[in-house]
Amino acid sequence: MPKNNASNRKGNQWMAKWGDRTSDFLHFLGLFGLGFFNLWAAISFFVHCLERGHITIDEILLLFIFLEIGAMIGIYFKTHKMPVRFLIYIGITSLTRYLIGDISHHDEPNYSMLYPCLGILLLAISVVAVRFAAHQFSTDPLEEGKQVQQDETA
Repeated sequence: MPKNNASNRKGNQWMAKWGDRTSDFLHFLGLFGLGFFNLWAAISFFVHCLERGHITIDEILLLFIFLEIGAMIGIYFKTHKMPVRFLIYIGITSLTRYLIGDISHHDEPNYSMLYPCLGILLLAISVVAVRFAAHQFSTDPLEEGKQVQQDETA
């Protein structure tokens, strides 16, 4: 009986290791794909703007969105953590881009401009809240180790 139990454990360990490697491979493949398509879209858009001969603030903000997506992918690739703040930055930039486009296409501003402004304000407040929570309630094991060492020395 013990031999079967030991062989089952080895089989389970082998399957777990194979599953982890397959998962990591697919994870990296997806990240490289996202990074490649983001870079391709940014370069294509930039070349399109160069061919036209001029660029507007609306288009510059779109290039910033490409940059923020690329930075988010890079951080996720290195740390395996989703930087929520970058998603919020993308939302702020998108609302700003919408607001600028709305203002430039309408002669007279009205109350409809207020909604994107309130959205930008709420997103900015959420960035502060996320940063505060990350600083105050860090789940990083290294940060927790530093906290334990500080508590022991005090």
